[in-house]
Parts: sequence; structure tokens; C-alpha cells
Amino acid sequence: MTVIADPKAPRSRAAGPGRRATRTNAEAAGWMFMRLSGAALVVMVLGHLTGNLVVPENGVRSLNFAFVAGKWSSFGWQLWDLVLLWLAMLHGANGIRTIINDYASKALTRLWLKVVAVAATITVVLLGTLVIFTFDPCPTINGKVRDGSPEFCYSTTP
Repeated sequence: MTVIADPKAPRSRAAGPGRRATRTNAEAAGWMFMRLSGAALVVMVLGHLTGNLVVPENGVRSLNFAFVAGKWSSFGWQLWDLVLLWLAMLHGANGIRTIINDYASKALTRLWLKVVAVAATITVVLLGTLVIFTFDPCPTINGKVRDGSPEFCYSTTP
């Protein structure tokens, strides 16, 4: 009895005639990463929102340049935001990779979509990391501290 494959059925990577079964755990690792990173992201995002919206005295009205400058003057907050950025981008990129594998039918289309996704992910991660670690909390204009800077920028003690 010959079974004709349904062209609309999901593609299977299982061994078939002329194909060798592979024993890679890449898909299993991607699946596990999505579950673990998703759980970590829920905790980190709730911590981020609590630290930015609940703890400040005026809630969302206190979010301004001085608030961010004061927050990023602490290495702990820089590290928190860096891990949040990296984890969110890698989680999202892995999800996009899964969607591309599921819905792009041509191999060349899948390749180019993945190249674009990887390029976008690398660009955002590099630029975000650069911003977090090169952010100047006390910018100066003509040698004077910019208006709206945090209070610690106005101190005259070195």
C-alpha cells in the first residue's frame, strides 16, 4: 500500500527513504530555552515595571532623563537591563526562527528570513549594550551640566 503525502501537512524531519536519521538536540534545546527564558523574562519584566512604576513616588510621572540617569548610575541596574535586553532579544529571535521554519516553504526563503532575523537581533543587542554602558548621566553643554540632569551631577566635589 502506497501512502501519498499531503502537501499541506507539516514537514517532518524524520528519516524516510534516502534520508538518514539525525540525533541532534538543537530543537529540544531551543524548546527548553523558550520555556526557561520565558519564565525568567516574566520575573525580570515584573521587577523592571515595579522598579520603574511602583517604587518611584510619583509613578509614571517620575520617568524622565534624570530618573534613568540615576538608575543607570548603578551597575546593578545596568546589569539588570542588559540581561533583560539580551534575554528578550534571544527569546524573540528563537521564536521568529521557529515561525520561519514552520511557515516558509522554500529553503532559500527560510535562509534569507533567518539571515534578516539574525542581523536584526545582533544589531539591536549590540546597540542596546552600547547604550547601556556608554550612557552619560551628566551630559554637559558648553561646560555646564544640562538642565534636567540628576542632582548628583550638580555637586562640585570630585
